[in-house]
Amino acid sequence: MTSQEIRQKFLDFFKSKGHEIVPSAPIVLKDDPTLMFSNSGMTQFKDFFLGYKQPSSLRVADTQKCLRVSGKHNDLDDVGRDTYHHTMFEMLGNWSFGDYFKKEAIEWAWELLTGVYKIPKENIYVTIFEGDASENLDRDQEAYNFWKAHISEDRILNGNKKDNFWEMGEQGPCGPCSEIHIDLRSEEEKAKISGKELVNQDHPQVIEVWNLVFMEFNRKADGSLEKLPKQNVDTGMGFERLCMALQGKSSNYDTDVFTPLIEKVEEISGKKYEGKLEDEKDIAIRVIVDHIRAVAFAIADGQLPSNNGAGYVIRRILRRAIRYGFTFLGQKEPFIYQLVDTLVQQMGEAFAELKKQHHLVQNVIREEENSFLRTLEQGLLILDAMMNNAENKEISGSKAFELYDTYGFPIDLTALILAEKGFTLDEAGFEENLKKQKERSRAAAQTKTDDWVVIREDDETEFIGYDATEGTVRITQYRKVESQKEGTQYQLVFNVTPFYPEGGGQVGDKGFLTSASGEMTYILDTKKENNLIIHIAESLPENLNEPFKAEVKGRPLTEANHTATHLLHQALREVLGTHVEQRGSKVDFDGLRFDFSHFQKVTDEELQAVEKKVNERILQQIALKEHRSISMKEAMEAGAMALFGEKYGDKVRMIEFADSKELCGGTHVKNTSDIWYFKIISEGAVASGIRRVEAITREKVKEYFFNLEVQHEKLSALLKSKDLVKSTEKLQEENAQLKAEVEALKKEKAKGEVQNWKNQFVQSGDKQLLVKKTSLDAASVKDIVFQLKKEIAASVIVILSDAGEKPMITVGVSDDLDGKYHAGNIVKELAKEIQGGGGGNPGFATAGGKNLAGLENAEQKAKAL
Repeated sequence: MTSQEIRQKFLDFFKSKGHEIVPSAPIVLKDDPTLMFSNSGMTQFKDFFLGYKQPSSLRVADTQKCLRVSGKHNDLDDVGRDTYHHTMFEMLGNWSFGDYFKKEAIEWAWELLTGVYKIPKENIYVTIFEGDASENLDRDQEAYNFWKAHISEDRILNGNKKDNFWEMGEQGPCGPCSEIHIDLRSEEEKAKISGKELVNQDHPQVIEVWNLVFMEFNRKADGSLEKLPKQNVDTGMGFERLCMALQGKSSNYDTDVFTPLIEKVEEISGKKYEGKLEDEKDIAIRVIVDHIRAVAFAIADGQLPSNNGAGYVIRRILRRAIRYGFTFLGQKEPFIYQLVDTLVQQMGEAFAELKKQHHLVQNVIREEENSFLRTLEQGLLILDAMMNNAENKEISGSKAFELYDTYGFPIDLTALILAEKGFTLDEAGFEENLKKQKERSRAAAQTKTDDWVVIREDDETEFIGYDATEGTVRITQYRKVESQKEGTQYQLVFNVTPFYPEGGGQVGDKGFLTSASGEMTYILDTKKENNLIIHIAESLPENLNEPFKAEVKGRPLTEANHTATHLLHQALREVLGTHVEQRGSKVDFDGLRFDFSHFQKVTDEELQAVEKKVNERILQQIALKEHRSISMKEAMEAGAMALFGEKYGDKVRMIEFADSKELCGGTHVKNTSDIWYFKIISEGAVASGIRRVEAITREKVKEYFFNLEVQHEKLSALLKSKDLVKSTEKLQEENAQLKAEVEALKKEKAKGEVQNWKNQFVQSGDKQLLVKKTSLDAASVKDIVFQLKKEIAASVIVILSDAGEKPMITVGVSDDLDGKYHAGNIVKELAKEIQGGGGGNPGFATAGGKNLAGLENAEQKAKAL
């Protein structure tokens, strides 16, 4: 049975049981502060379990893309070292939102595994929650009784809180669970030791494949448990492990989920995968084929690699794969991007976003590979300099940490290279530095969040911000949040609100709450969390029960910039081509940032054309047409564009300015004339195939033009001319002429120095030696050294320069001494005295450094050498 057939049989089975089959949610989360990524199948249904939203169906099934590389569920370090942990994996799941419960979940799991997939009953073990006295939780006797109807009691095992009480995170839905394990060992091995002894013991062939979670509780901020409004079922079955069991393999990597990718790596690298656990080559191949899946799906869902947040995690995963390829497969050029074609062929039908973003994923990965390989090259040079300057064949922990932290050079690669060169690494010192950094980061990020204090019952907040920027509101609930970075703040929820919560690239609104007595509370930001609009305040109002006047400030600037992104998107497609698609945006009070797909620099002429088209639509005074609640199908048929990385519900909002139509939940001007004017400030590359435009509108454009006028007047006064172009051209001509004169004077001076330096050579053994200090620039020194090398036989020349207050050492060796003295080796030794590094060939070498005073020692050392 192929992996595609296994996936489809699961979905078909639960469809036959009355379940709605829903698509996988994006792997990257945008409105849940407790999680960066979907780490389980239930993540997208969290609001249903908490009662914040109502599902379209009480029974749902799907296959969900999951990523476990941060927080409580972190499998990254295990990946490649064993045969069954992964960063990205598929979780097959079925859910009940207050409909069926334990009996049906257990019955259907048994029917699917043994009846549809034909797994032998004697290979199955199940576990139930044994209870936990510390939280007054009883043994799950109900699940035990239901399992007895299907499996012998000696195969129903007790499990502790760690294994059999599932929690999504520090807070959120949770409950007892029942795990299903399969024993894949040979009959001979089973005879030696019972499978029940190996359940949950990390045995590679006695594995958990399915977890049936019975969601009954919500974990609150203070650690206590409260009953959920309804009893729910959340099941998750590891697709890759299921494929291993059904295809009769001993490793997930031997299934057809991974073999096409492994074969492609073999083809590229020329290395054969043998499936050995301890072999570094095989570990590297497992790491690479696992990580390409995680990275590709994250990029396809809208998360580009970056230096912070979720983007940093994706960059870290990709760099781990590059590093393994570099170190153990000898891949010094980009190669991982070549696996994307294979991955799309494998999974593009089941996950359409991967096929749609095929070329984007490929280009981004290739650019990241190029960038990190340059980092590795730079790190190797720095490490080489560290070894040259080391006194006792040991690199200190602080130096290794600097290489790791500042330059991104992997510590395991540092250790490997040092060992090859006969050096040791102060690992304890490195770990101490790393520990201190983590403590600093943890302290900075530490946040304490109290439980919600409910003032009045209200299921949700009515958003009135599309029509108004002020209104009368009441606080329904609040909580206190304390963090090292922000101090004490309060999160407030209103019954109605004009404040727009951050989303779709638009920043959250700021403003004020004013009480009847005139007390003002500043709203610092507005966000959305678990379907609640949360207003972040610097303080808590005194009388929480009274009504408040809520006022949004600065909205017109944000609205103008947001509408401008729509007009910009349209203009870019008209000027550059319909391949242009939005890849991200940021809209705030000061301006807009718009990322889009395009594979070359946008020319000045193209930018001018784009800017002109946007301003033409502003002048046309196009009125906003808004469709607040239409079906996705209607919007698509009307020609609306869906934005990259956004998740849409059944009902969507379409924004229309003439022929510009986009799905958008943000706020907009009522007429394009409200933008006043649109001005592009910059254009550049973000990643391979992705460009960024930054622009301004309204008051910011007025400031921009005013500042230009002021600068023009100042330059006119300085140049004593109104024609700045002509005056600047004249200055450039004069400057070029003066530079030529200076260069001529330098060369003349150098000629005069040549004879002077010739007279200063001294006989030293079998050579003529010149060790001299000078203030001449590097170019002049180089010219003189090459001239002296030709004219003075058997000569070694060492010049120590302090030109521009920067130490520089130049070494020359005449050709007739080739093999006896090596300029590159000499300069490396001398460079230690100026805290620098450098190199060259046997005849000529240079080095720069930081310590100017060290030139004195370098001079004495040169003579001694």
